[in-house]
Amino acid sequence: MAEREQIESSLAELLQPERFKDYGPNGLQVEGRREVRCLASGVTASLAFIDAAIAAGADTLLVHHGLFWRGQDGRIVGWLKARVARLLAHELNLFAYHLPLDAHAELGNNAQLGRRLGLQADARFGEQDLGFAGPAQALADVQTLAARVRLALAREPVVLPGDGRPLRRIAWCSGGAQGFFEAAIAAGADAFITGEISEPQAHLARETGVAFLACGHHATERYGAPAVAAHIAERFGLEHRFIEIENPA
Repeated sequence: MAEREQIESSLAELLQPERFKDYGPNGLQVEGRREVRCLASGVTASLAFIDAAIAAGADTLLVHHGLFWRGQDGRIVGWLKARVARLLAHELNLFAYHLPLDAHAELGNNAQLGRRLGLQADARFGEQDLGFAGPAQALADVQTLAARVRLALAREPVVLPGDGRPLRRIAWCSGGAQGFFEAAIAAGADAFITGEISEPQAHLARETGVAFLACGHHATERYGAPAVAAHIAERFGLEHRFIEIENPA
């Protein structure tokens, strides 16, 4: 067992949210019971995730995508009311970390994604150094890289092969980081991996010769929250359960 304040302090020390200019509040978003015994981790604080965490006996939730975002209306109505009401009714703590959870050098989404793809970062790039880059290792070409993604993420990536060049360096940034493609190219990448694709990236891949792989926003961000939660659970002797809520995005 641990106190909520201990968990909050430990997460702040680990993820250093004050370093980031983010799209919403990082840290404790909904205050629940003071005593923490069981952590549930997941990608998004959806109603399905909250209900599954309740069924699993969790008292504290740790997610990447929380409830509140810059530009939101701010009223607690509709779907937001339903989620907040469920959390309050069951006295659940909700911790959410967005960019800090992407960026952590060992436990974050990008570090964990790289580990699953057999990639080791030796450089950072892009806004707030969120992007990771490193040698291609044994991934000699984009077909081999796509096959590795398919196997590791159980997901068929959207692949723009570029000019088919041999891969020397690969860059990656999880989630909706398609806007980092130009920074990845400038950093010397031969291929860039992220979650989503928008219209401009198809043209950039063709015109620069750099491959682009869109592997799913959810699929590329499954790994940071459970890694951090497992770390916290081990530190305080808590139970931890990762709850996967399927998402095709």
